[in-house]
Order: sequence, then structure tokens, then C-alpha cells
Amino acid sequence: MKNILITLCARGGSKGVPGKNVKKLNGKPLIYYSLLIAEKFASRSEFNTIIILSTDSSSIKQTVGEFNFQHVLCDYDRPSYLATDCIGKIGAIKDVKEFVEKKDKIEFDYILDLDITSPLRTVSDLDAAFAMILKDDNALNLFSVSKANRNPYFNMVEIGNNGYYCLCKNGAFLTRQSAPDVFDMNASFYIYTKKFFQLNLTKAITTNSLVYLVPHLCFDLDHPIDFEFMEFLIKYNKLDFNFLK
Repeated sequence: MKNILITLCARGGSKGVPGKNVKKLNGKPLIYYSLLIAEKFASRSEFNTIIILSTDSSSIKQTVGEFNFQHVLCDYDRPSYLATDCIGKIGAIKDVKEFVEKKDKIEFDYILDLDITSPLRTVSDLDAAFAMILKDDNALNLFSVSKANRNPYFNMVEIGNNGYYCLCKNGAFLTRQSAPDVFDMNASFYIYTKKFFQLNLTKAITTNSLVYLVPHLCFDLDHPIDFEFMEFLIKYNKLDFNFLK
């Protein structure tokens, strides 16, 4: 049986949206939605699954504890040096992974990170993504994506060495439909293999990354207006899928 660690990383010091991780969304703290999906996945999957909260905030830890989820551990305190906005998330994931492995004398085959700020996912998404990565022994990781609205081969530009602007990627494509498919990383979830951490990689995009194309609406919350938009979609059943199924 494969050992899976699900990490939920929630810094206390969000600047873009203060208190973002526990800000109410349709009557529940934002973090609740990721906790619920993690709990459902752990209860239904064939893996040996542990869920752990990684936070530097006592108030976030208290909020999570109030839900009394069976599989969620809150006994880890993220070090302050891993809780700044200058530190990459992978370092924080590695630290909590090593904490649980040492404490429980276990070695994880995969780490599933659920991003609190991108909760539009289902257990079926996670099941399908794991089915993909389990079939590929060479894959180092997998991350969720959505179809991009812009295409660097057709309508995205950057400044060139001569000071003038040009397409980000070269190609003689006259329509966006004829250009190669490109995708947005929607930040909903990431699956890392044991080898990913053994290689001490620090970025999610590797030479051997897979993607899972989310088949429904999925976006992350970066600005206050994003909360209002997502709240409207959930409250009035405007999503194109069954939320939290």
C-alpha cells in the first residue's frame, strides 16, 4: 500500500488578502473546503493517507481544530523562516514531510499538496490525477492546470533585446486555434513523488512533470474581488460541476 501525505499550507501573514486562509467563503472559512476534500479523499482512497496542517498561526490552527476532522493532524508548527512571503512553498512542504516521517517512522511515496486559495476541486479530480502519476515511473510530479485564455504563440508579447515587443514564443500561427495548446497552472493541487524530494528540487515545473487538466471551472483567489466572484458562483449554483463531491 502506498503512503500518501496530504499537506495544507496556510501562512498567517497573507498581504494581498489579510487573513485569507480563514476568510469566510459562503459561510465557511476558506480552509474548510480543502480540509473537507482531503478528509473525503483519505476516507475513500486505497492509500494509507495522513493529512497535516502546516501553519505558523495559532488562530488558523485553532480554526482547523474546531472542525474535528478525523484524519487531520495539527501537531506541527511551521518555523518562522519558512513562513515569509520570500520563501517558496516546496521548502515548507519538505519540512513538514520530514517532521511526520521522523515522528511516525514512515516514508511517504507521494505528497499531495492542496492549495487553500484554489478550492474548486473534487475527490474525482484527485483520483484521476493519482491514476495518471501512478502509471508513469519517470514522472517527478504532477500539477493541476486549466486551459489558458491567452497563448504565447499568438497573443502574448514580451520585450526583446532591441527594446521592441515581440511574441513570447516564435511560430507562424495566424489564429489562436491553430497555435499549440497551452495551460494555466491553477494552483489547486500538486502531487510530488518521493524522488522529487530526494533530488532536492525547489520548483514545481521539472523536466518530468505531468499535468492534470481540470475539466471544470477552477481558479485561485488572489484579490478581494475573487472572493466575491467565487462566493456568487457557489451561493447561486453557477459552478459547472458538483462542488465538494
